[in-house]
Amino acid sequence: MAAQRAKKFVVFGGGNAVPKAVLPGLKNLGAEITAITSMADSGGSSGQLRKDFSVLPPGDIRRHLLALSDAPEWKKQLFAFRFGHEEFEGGHKGHSFGNVFLAGLEHVLGDYGKALDFAHQFLEVKGKCLPATTDKVQVVAVLENSEAIVGEDEIDVPKKHSPHVKIRKISLKPGARAYPPVLEAIRKADFIAIGPGDLYSSLLPSILPRGIAEALRESKAKKAFICPAMTKLGETQEFAVADFAAEAEKYMKSPLDFVIYNTTIPDSSRIALHKKEEPAQTGPVKINKGLDGKRFIGKDLLKSSGMVVYDTGKVAAAITKLACSASPTSRQCSTGHRRRKATCVWN
Repeated sequence: MAAQRAKKFVVFGGGNAVPKAVLPGLKNLGAEITAITSMADSGGSSGQLRKDFSVLPPGDIRRHLLALSDAPEWKKQLFAFRFGHEEFEGGHKGHSFGNVFLAGLEHVLGDYGKALDFAHQFLEVKGKCLPATTDKVQVVAVLENSEAIVGEDEIDVPKKHSPHVKIRKISLKPGARAYPPVLEAIRKADFIAIGPGDLYSSLLPSILPRGIAEALRESKAKKAFICPAMTKLGETQEFAVADFAAEAEKYMKSPLDFVIYNTTIPDSSRIALHKKEEPAQTGPVKINKGLDGKRFIGKDLLKSSGMVVYDTGKVAAAITKLACSASPTSRQCSTGHRRRKATCVWN
């Protein structure tokens, strides 16, 4: 029997959520992964390096590279090592080695693609980590009171505007073109996942560059949105599962095949611990009544203790179950893997 090819997963999202909740679990299952981040980060070390050297923000893609790295532990620790206690605007402190490494390569080589190739080689990355665009952009949010907020950092942690005024729409300034390898990855994908993470400052900006929504619409891959566990002040306070899905579809300009959400309500002590560490998190995402059970997939996704965060193994299991679904008459799952009792078997 011919060897089965690995499934091709494309995962959109930046920040801390996707590199911790999604990428390690899929990597451990042997999936072929392309991780895509928005490149609109404007705060902390990334924001300071953008200002000082006119480079692309390295922070989010650094986290993706680390999540998919097969390098020795010393390389990972070095890439994550943070220098000094210099305080940047917003209270962020110190540059990480990985941020300086990526920014320095881009600055010296003058070619972001080459810089990224070197980073993949150094960290022995299993998969690909790509920018949604290599154009230098800022994310702009227009609020319900028509006020325009410029910059991911200000949207993420409001300092100059009220976080209680809801976001009406977002865009990139200036308009950006998709990084061509991203479009190729979408065309070849078997399954595409967006999230979890901060909706307006992390997830949606990664699908805004020109060409990405069109590629998603034309793709034959199954597409899923992974809801975060908690809502966030200034972005998604009072959101329910269906609200996240509706916003994702609005910017994708096409429907989702699945919406994966957490069904486990954490106890008050875990919520209090989470809010202590993440004060902007407002509470668990609400679950709408009467959700279509074929499209809206509810699962226990949380870690068993600690902060209200996802268990990467549980998330990977939920994704791969959907990716490996097969018709009752098929002997193989939709992406070519063998089935046993209607369940895909990873080679």
